[in-house]
Amino acid sequence: MRLREKALLGLLCPALLAPAATVAARPPAGATLDARLRSALARPALQSAFVGFEVRRVSDGRVLASRDAGRGFTPASVMKLLTTAAALDAFGPDEKVRTTLESTGAIDKGRLRGDLYLVGRGDANLSGRFTEGRATAAFEELAVALTNAGVSVVEGRLVGHEGFFSGDRRGRDWSWDDLVWWYGAEISALSFNDNCVDLQVAPGDAPGQPLRVTPSPASAYYRFESTATAGAPGSEDDLTLRRELGGNLVRLSGTLAVGAEPRTLNVALEDPARWAATVLSEVLRSKGIVVLGGIETSSAPLPEGLRVLATHEGRPLSDELAAVNKPSQNLHAEMLLRRLGQRASGQGTAEAGLLAVREFLERAGAPLEGTDFRDGSGLSFADLVTPRLLTALLLHMQRHPHAETFMASLPVAGVDGTLKNRLKGTRAQGRVRAKTGAISHVSTLAGHATLRSGEPVVFAVMANHQSADFKDSVAALDAFVRALTE
Repeated sequence: MRLREKALLGLLCPALLAPAATVAARPPAGATLDARLRSALARPALQSAFVGFEVRRVSDGRVLASRDAGRGFTPASVMKLLTTAAALDAFGPDEKVRTTLESTGAIDKGRLRGDLYLVGRGDANLSGRFTEGRATAAFEELAVALTNAGVSVVEGRLVGHEGFFSGDRRGRDWSWDDLVWWYGAEISALSFNDNCVDLQVAPGDAPGQPLRVTPSPASAYYRFESTATAGAPGSEDDLTLRRELGGNLVRLSGTLAVGAEPRTLNVALEDPARWAATVLSEVLRSKGIVVLGGIETSSAPLPEGLRVLATHEGRPLSDELAAVNKPSQNLHAEMLLRRLGQRASGQGTAEAGLLAVREFLERAGAPLEGTDFRDGSGLSFADLVTPRLLTALLLHMQRHPHAETFMASLPVAGVDGTLKNRLKGTRAQGRVRAKTGAISHVSTLAGHATLRSGEPVVFAVMANHQSADFKDSVAALDAFVRALTE
């Protein structure tokens, strides 16, 4: 799959897409808010689309403007609002996840006489996200603790345990061609480096030279081949990245122009628990700890009599919510969904998590008519959410005990996350916090804004079935926000 084709859909780096300016007809002076919003959306990019929106005043919940707000729309990543709100309500902002090394074996003169279990419980940040890029930092911490426990040889196996979650490793109705990319990575209770390998790619100094490609983290778990070369200065980038389903051979081909900025490409790998266990075994070896029994994975119940030899404590949920909502991280949202299922019913499945989300929304008073939930991230084209549900949820979270944490997790217009390059230089910059959504033929946006009068509002705008260029569709939604705030 060509990288530029994916980028045009806003799926690889949505935060880098600055929509082109588009001129829309101005409503007459003195037009109502509803008329201004409808005028902003009346542009060619949305002519073929179904569009719905709702704006409600925070102070009393009054609807200020609305169009087809009870209709079900494919939400794309706006679906993450439901998942993260339910998770914050269930766990609180300070909840942390432990990842442990456990064994039933005795330690005798430095030898662990049994298997060593790497037990995952849904920590999505066993990566370099909060450790200045050191992807293996958590595993290094576990290795040091194991050394301090007196272990230098593991006579048994190193078992990557992912039984805290169960069911399919991918969401329902996900498109097959999304599955090799970071946003379609497999879901596991034991996940490492977002279940991806990261390729740092830079052009050579002259056309025809091989690209400089550095896979990270380095591991024997995957193989990498590149025939990609530097293209002529100013030429169009034409990189193609492939990984066949069922394998971990990553191939890069095509060209990247001389003088082009280096970039990072993120490719999902198969079997996350084995990926994690393999890298841990390599870290252990680098620290002088040898595993004699090889590497296995398991979802079976853990053996009786396990004792904890080493523990890594993850980040608080408040950090995780920002890691989900600001960059729109699908894997993290899906892991939160399964943690919700575990908390609610003891079943770490997507189905149990979705039931917990529905029960939370019912308690919040959000209307569920016209909705259908298939995953926690919005990658499924079969999800259905109404603008009315979104504004009701946002109002509820405005009054929630952890409202500040939820608000802080959302992208800020013109500042960060997937809104970093949108609405710059407008009154909305720095004043609008909202979750974006974008998949093929779908553009959505929902969050918090302030009217020109200073009145705080919540809003949701959703467009489905548009056939225009992605940037033009995004520009239409940004025009909606400008009409709301200017």
